[in-house]
Order: sequence, then C-alpha cells, then structure tokens
Amino acid sequence: MEQTNYAKILTETLSKIQLLPQKPKLLLHACCAPCSSYVIEYLNPYFDITLLFYNPNIQPKEEYEARAKELITLPEKSHIDAKVIICPYEPKEFDKAARGKEELPEGGARCAACFELRLGYTAKYAAENGYDYFCTTLSISPYKNARLLNTTGKAMEERYGVKYLYSDFKKNDGYKKSCQLSEKYGLYRQNYCGCVYSKAEREKFLTQNR
Repeated sequence: MEQTNYAKILTETLSKIQLLPQKPKLLLHACCAPCSSYVIEYLNPYFDITLLFYNPNIQPKEEYEARAKELITLPEKSHIDAKVIICPYEPKEFDKAARGKEELPEGGARCAACFELRLGYTAKYAAENGYDYFCTTLSISPYKNARLLNTTGKAMEERYGVKYLYSDFKKNDGYKKSCQLSEKYGLYRQNYCGCVYSKAEREKFLTQNR
C-alpha cells in the first residue's frame, strides 16, 4: 500500500497559506514543550498559533503539572509569540477511552482511542472559538503513527467542521531539531509518553537493558 507523504502535503498547504493577506489562526494541540519547540518554530511564519495543552492521558498529576508549567515557558524561551491554554486535568476521560484496552500494546487500539480523545477535544475547541485550523505536535515523535494521527485528524475535521493541518513533523530531522532546541532552551524532557501503560513499558525496557 502506497504511503501518504504528509510532510509534502504540509509543504504544499503552507505555500498557499503564505500568499494570504493575514495569518490564519491555528489551534495546536501540544503534548509537551520539547515536542512543541520545533513545531512552533516551523509554523510560526504561517500562523497565529495558540498551544492547547489537553492531555488527560498523562499520569500522575504531578507529571501533568510539570509538563504544563514547562509549556507555559516555551513562547518566552523561543521568542515566538504564541498563546498557551492549559486545560483542567481530567484523567477520568482517558480512563474511559482506554477501558477494555488496558492490556493492549503501545501503538494499538488504546493509543488510537487516546488520539481521538485529544484531537476531538482540540477540533471542538477550535470550531467553537473561531480558529481556522487545528493540528497536533504528536507526529514529531518517532514512536507515533503519522498515518493514524492524520486519519484521526481528518475524521475530527469532518465531525466539527474546522480544517485539519496534515503533517508529519518528524520528517526532515524534525525530531532531532526538537531535541536540539530542548537542550538549547533547557526544557524538561520526560522519558515516557504520558499514560501509566507507556510508563510501565518504558520502565520494563530500562530494567531489561541495564
């Protein structure tokens, strides 16, 4: 099956957007400051960006608060004029989405449900608050399935009537650049995706590779 080149689609979209007389408003779902660092640098010339921190999958609460706090510092550290919205901590929403999928491996149906939860919230917020586009930073991770993220984004676009920005930010050394920017800005980098299942899998991996 031929793979869709989402990075190429993004480039083509941006080439059209730069011809507009005014920057469109983008609601960018942010999973954390490190992943957002390169993405906002890349998209800033084209959009008026608002970062939305909605991640009910993150546990424990202290971790959620640490990542939220770090994201708030990112616009100042990066000298990019982006707004930041921190959503209330709602772990029960993730628990509902993950119910019945607790024993499944990372990258499977549980992650798909998590993507739908977070992108659905973002699309709904974008539609209700006058944004032109919505998107997520998640595709910058080498561990995240860009096809699944983009098909989920398309479904949310159709559900809520706001444009989804197709992307695969890991392409063209995006992930490497985000690591370099994280180091430059002194950002806190977590070592697991966020949920208790990814944390357990990461701890198992570290134990086995000591």
